[in-house]
Amino acid sequence: MKSILGIGNALTDILAVFPDEKMLREYHLPPGSMQHVDLETGDLIWSKLKEFGVKYVPGGSAANTITCTSILGMPSGFIGKIGDDELGHLYKSTLEQFGVNTTLLRGTKGSGRAMCFITGANAERTFADYMGAALELVPEDLKTEYFQGYDYFHIEGYLVQNQDLIRKAVQMAREAGCTISIDMASYNVVESNEAFFHHLLEQYVDIVFANESEARAFTKKEPREALDDLASVCKVAVVKVGKDGSMVREGDEYYYIAPWPAATIDATGAGDTYAAGFLYAHSLGLPLKTCGEIGSIIAAKVVEVIGTKIDIPRWKAAKAEIRSLISSINETH
Repeated sequence: MKSILGIGNALTDILAVFPDEKMLREYHLPPGSMQHVDLETGDLIWSKLKEFGVKYVPGGSAANTITCTSILGMPSGFIGKIGDDELGHLYKSTLEQFGVNTTLLRGTKGSGRAMCFITGANAERTFADYMGAALELVPEDLKTEYFQGYDYFHIEGYLVQNQDLIRKAVQMAREAGCTISIDMASYNVVESNEAFFHHLLEQYVDIVFANESEARAFTKKEPREALDDLASVCKVAVVKVGKDGSMVREGDEYYYIAPWPAATIDATGAGDTYAAGFLYAHSLGLPLKTCGEIGSIIAAKVVEVIGTKIDIPRWKAAKAEIRSLISSINETH
């Protein structure tokens, strides 16, 4: 079984569900965006969210993906930075409980947290992030041995703002012989780092994941045309179009992937889990279309729960559906 290493912001998701966008307006948070806040604002929002009842889930985009690949049976590792505090200890122990091999370095600040407002009928996610120790991850922290023995290296787009870190990471991953994937993460991150994203995709990235707003920010085109543009600079391109499914392209191969049936209550983590399913299938050498379908199967499970962690019954169902899909492919070949 091939292995995967992820790098990302070690953030604990603090989730709260609201019927409307009133709270977003109060803190000047554009719906669907990811905004950074300082410690003071972060503490203020956290205390306010507690009044509504919150759920704590160790997360961060890449860590969510890596946790899922580990659950699927792929040897998985994660590099990040935490504080020497309760949230940091919870973060490390939770990842290890899921079988992830952690390289969690200690920062001087408190552990990062992503306060997530889930609003409206379509369960839109808006983040106010206090990054804390997560932002203290620097190029000098990376060591060659961290990358040794891994077949895939997965980057979360939020880290692209730390250009020197990512530049060093992709160079080390390339030297280690890894297939490199990136999840674009957020349209505002893409807009503010557009030139660097182009450099990364053209020089290092093999597999790119984007949702429609990220794909639009990068290519200035609608999803289908954006996919073609992305596939012209990367080996494999994936554009996710929410409840309408996804599109995948590699060379001249193109497939529309219908969404897997789901009773959606919270879309948090759908993109991260889709990436996990896709990369797991890709590591098995499965056809491109099947990679997208396996991504869809897992994404459909996570949207049925609050937060980014799929429960045991849904994991069992997902694994059964994946086995069935793979065996049907084997029968036709």
